[in-house]
Amino acid sequence: MNYLIDTNVLLRFFDLADPRNAEIVAAIDAITAATTETYVCAQVLIEYWVSATRPREANGFGLDAAQADLRLAEIETLFTLLPEPPDIAARWRRLAVEHAVQGKQAHDARIVAVMLAHSVTHILTLNAADFARYAEVTVTTPQDILGAPEA
Repeated sequence: MNYLIDTNVLLRFFDLADPRNAEIVAAIDAITAATTETYVCAQVLIEYWVSATRPREANGFGLDAAQADLRLAEIETLFTLLPEPPDIAARWRRLAVEHAVQGKQAHDARIVAVMLAHSVTHILTLNAADFARYAEVTVTTPQDILGAPEA
């Protein structure tokens, strides 16, 4: 089994004040303890940067560019960065059409396209509904990993 770690999980993984931090850390620890491969992709890193550097008053995390860069470096030491397949645009477009993707859901379709290109089977996310349309991947939450009830 292998997992791609979604942006919303990474943001809270580093935010010790977040009420879900402990369960996210425990879920990632459980995945890595099972010698499961864990990945991120460029889309996740870009989304992380956007949210991490957005001001707190605008629903962001308020990091400056240097702080965000340090976090990305740490992410890349913890998780394997999947390379962009040369046909990512065609893969993404096929998924977007097949699943009638609209608006910002296109970002999630791009993540799934990268996962499928690399045969990554699972995604760890806090927003299972965002990926539910993609039967090609298994959507998991920290609660699924830990066997805990949904929060």
